[in-house]
Amino acid sequence: MTWIFGYGSLVWRPAFPFVERVPGHITGYVRRFYQGSTDHRGVPGAPGRVVTLLPAPDDVVTGVAYRVDPAHEDAVLAKLDHREKGGYERRVVEMLRADGDPIDVLLYVATEDNDNYLGPASIDVIAEQVRGSVGPSGPNVEFVLELARALRALGFDDPHVFELAAAVESGR
Repeated sequence: MTWIFGYGSLVWRPAFPFVERVPGHITGYVRRFYQGSTDHRGVPGAPGRVVTLLPAPDDVVTGVAYRVDPAHEDAVLAKLDHREKGGYERRVVEMLRADGDPIDVLLYVATEDNDNYLGPASIDVIAEQVRGSVGPSGPNVEFVLELARALRALGFDDPHVFELAAAVESGR
């Protein structure tokens, strides 16, 4: 049985069939808008910014795990491998469900050594880049605001995401 952990667009737009959806968190990472997107939320030469995970031993990242029907597993993983081809690699980590039960989940992480990694910048610089970026999957603004909305709806707190969403909306 495969579980997929979403911490970015998969939180609000999984776009694959699943049997069960459960909120939870993983430890040892922090979510940041440090990954460039030239195939979804931007284009070559004008990348958007999307989230990745950075090692952070004392932090947690909240998200949603999706249990995939074994009959659809190969097709779902092929679709996700294509969707996350812009610098992401698969990892398996333990997620704690909201009820406290642990499950192993597969997730995609873009590491600092991939060609699309943009790295840290101030919230204002990231917000400006997000406001100006559009790609085949739509405006980069949509990614930021939908992720913030979905995290709030789940009762999760993420200061980085919420600060960026506020900066994007205010135009600062």
